[in-house]
Amino acid sequence: MVNELVPPKFRSYLFSIFQHYFFTPQSSQLTLVIEENCGIGTNQIYEAATIYLRTKISDSTERLKVSKTIRQKKSTIDVVTGEEITDCFENIKLKWKFSEKGENRHDRQKFIELSFDKKFKNVVLDSYLPYVITSSETIKEEEKEVRLYSRDCRGCDDEGYSEWGSINLEHPATFEKLAMDPEVKKMIKDDLDRFVRRKELYKKVGKAWKRGYLLYGPPGTGKSSLIAAMANYLKFNIYDLNLSDIYSDSQLRRILLATSNRSILVIEDIDCSAELEDREEEDNSKNSSSKFTLSGLLNIIDGLWSSCGDERIIVFTTNHKDRLDPALLRPGRMDMHLHMSYCTMDGFKLLASNYLGINGDHRLFKEIEGLLENAEVTPAEIAEELLKSDGNDVALEGLVKFLEQKRLEDAKREV
Repeated sequence: MVNELVPPKFRSYLFSIFQHYFFTPQSSQLTLVIEENCGIGTNQIYEAATIYLRTKISDSTERLKVSKTIRQKKSTIDVVTGEEITDCFENIKLKWKFSEKGENRHDRQKFIELSFDKKFKNVVLDSYLPYVITSSETIKEEEKEVRLYSRDCRGCDDEGYSEWGSINLEHPATFEKLAMDPEVKKMIKDDLDRFVRRKELYKKVGKAWKRGYLLYGPPGTGKSSLIAAMANYLKFNIYDLNLSDIYSDSQLRRILLATSNRSILVIEDIDCSAELEDREEEDNSKNSSSKFTLSGLLNIIDGLWSSCGDERIIVFTTNHKDRLDPALLRPGRMDMHLHMSYCTMDGFKLLASNYLGINGDHRLFKEIEGLLENAEVTPAEIAEELLKSDGNDVALEGLVKFLEQKRLEDAKREV
């Protein structure tokens, strides 16, 4: 009767459905795909997993990537694409696999597959993944490794393509070694300490958790050393951004969204690093959306996009503060303005201690103090003079001659 009443094609369709549900075995495994990027930003779970899984490498792992810089005490071991790592959490067996897709470097997308029994889905999502993130934060804090990121070497620190590449920051600068006024150094450290402990306050008052600094003054006054000292003090990564490479506002947003929390974004020579279009001209421009504009920069610093991230510090440097647009200088964008001045006697004494090992007084210090009051000399120039001789007396006598020459040159310029 069925054969006569039901058409053959429909009978085949019903049979295939019946066979699928009653005879095809259903997999008990569930696989989560964790991609490297989350929209136009970074995926926190992916980043945490790459750090956490370093601690789960076993004897069964066949291929690993090993690297070490000169100053690193231990080698860094990473899992390579195609390898599998097993883990156990609350008696649940989990399998991680590193994968990627794409033909070339720019199209390549990295992702990790996490497989487990699907009946434990809620445990994995609600407990295991948060545990992985927390563990990765603990590992990073223990390693306390500061990285220097640049777009000039993007993609050089891994096999895939990203907006930034990085190396270990091995700059030895600390606040104790900076040739600056002791009160200014204390003021900066106190300000940084207040910033990092005020997460709840920023949330309470409705402000993005970020802070901006402007370092201005003549070349050779230690702006880069101060930035390195800030990074080493806070254990924050540095992202060095050259605005001359930016061609549109949308590109700038994409680049900055690829930066991590607890980081310092450095924009050096803000007065000349990019040809920022004037705001009045922007209003009359038909293609302003395809250009890099001052309004776009301000929106990233202090607009809606500035809230995409936490515990961020932005440091601008310039040799000519007077050339900056007043819109850049106001609080909320450049909160603290720090004048990097010519060398003072306090700064010189620290340089003498660092370079010559002189921790007390010296017969030439009084003469040098008088010369510093009447000559414009940078800490970099003094440091160079102190390196010219191994003997303390010879080095300081050479410095006196140098300062006398500088004083004469400054006097001639004034005339």
